Amino acid sequence: MTSAPRATPTPPTTTLADGIRHRFPIFERRTYVNSCSHGALSDSVRAAYDGYLAGLEDQGAPWDTWVGEQERVRALVARLLGADSAEVAVTTSASAGLNAVASAFDFSGPRDTVVVTDAEFPTVGQIWHATERRGARVVHVPRAADRTLPIEHFEKVIDDRTAVVSVTDVCYQDGARTDLTPVIELAHERGARVVADVFQSAGTVPLDVGALGADFVVGGMQKYLLGAPGAAYLYASAERTADYVPVHTGWFAAEDIFAMKVDGYEPAPDARRFESGTPPVPCLYAASAGLELLLDVGIEATAAHLDQLTAQLRSGIAGIGGTVVTPPPPASAAMVAVAASDDHAYVAALAEERVVVSCRAGNVRISPHCYNTPGDIDTVLAALYKHRHLLRR
Repeated sequence: MTSAPRATPTPPTTTLADGIRHRFPIFERRTYVNSCSHGALSDSVRAAYDGYLAGLEDQGAPWDTWVGEQERVRALVARLLGADSAEVAVTTSASAGLNAVASAFDFSGPRDTVVVTDAEFPTVGQIWHATERRGARVVHVPRAADRTLPIEHFEKVIDDRTAVVSVTDVCYQDGARTDLTPVIELAHERGARVVADVFQSAGTVPLDVGALGADFVVGGMQKYLLGAPGAAYLYASAERTADYVPVHTGWFAAEDIFAMKVDGYEPAPDARRFESGTPPVPCLYAASAGLELLLDVGIEATAAHLDQLTAQLRSGIAGIGGTVVTPPPPASAAMVAVAASDDHAYVAALAEERVVVSCRAGNVRISPHCYNTPGDIDTVLAALYKHRHLLRR
């Protein structure tokens, strides 16, 4: 028999959110737990857009300032990932970065195979399947019944034909997390490169791409990095990817962007060679503001805070008779997905309660961040209970 969430709210305690929550105006109106889709808008990101517009009004086309903003984002991403800034390309989306990487592979030789998992975001699978037109063979790694990606599943498909393994750190559908280290080690042992997608994990857990060992890492700014759509990043290991030069390119990928050459192509020797044309300047302002705010809060502190909130969520959902489809830690991240009989109806019902969540694949996705409090989780649980007829048991 299920019971309602406790009538007495969680006793107030000092949390990480207390020092920053006032910087996110949405909490004056709603309980926002949808960071896996888009981070809440902060005062500093809004001010950054104003700064961009002020530059247009005052200077017209301050290109030196805009290029400097791109370099600022590059340095902040490098700090986030534990990389050298020369290993970071600033892109317009994770898709743009991944497309550039895919274009650098030659599938005409003995290594003609791409290994991709069934947990990937659609753009990842679609991009790699598009390489079939260039001769690639694409094979899939299925998920286990518990939604994880066991290493045994990779062992069956990575072989001497594999050119690249593309694997997500955290599945966008349900928050299931993959232990990337053994996958990367296996791929390297068998002569393949690895592309890791950290879009749903960066900003919620500490990342060290050097220690991780992935050859390429892609992600974007608008979710847990508190930026906005239109800016993303690609890490390319200086040690392991120097021989990969993309065909998918543009002006800002040149070694000297101000040479303005039209009679040839000399790509940048560092990760900038994976960039493209004119950068998304307004989005760069937002990206740097969001990254600075998050890094000031601290990734380790955020991770510890989210561990507490997701544990509270899991316990509360079990208490109202719900089913958490996200695997338990450590095979999970900041998202908690709840099975729903009608996920879209559940999201709409919670919106009527001024609780903002999202859904994918039959699940309601609840994704708190550094700005959420235990009181927010109480509010979410009460709304879930009120509409419990939409739970899939």
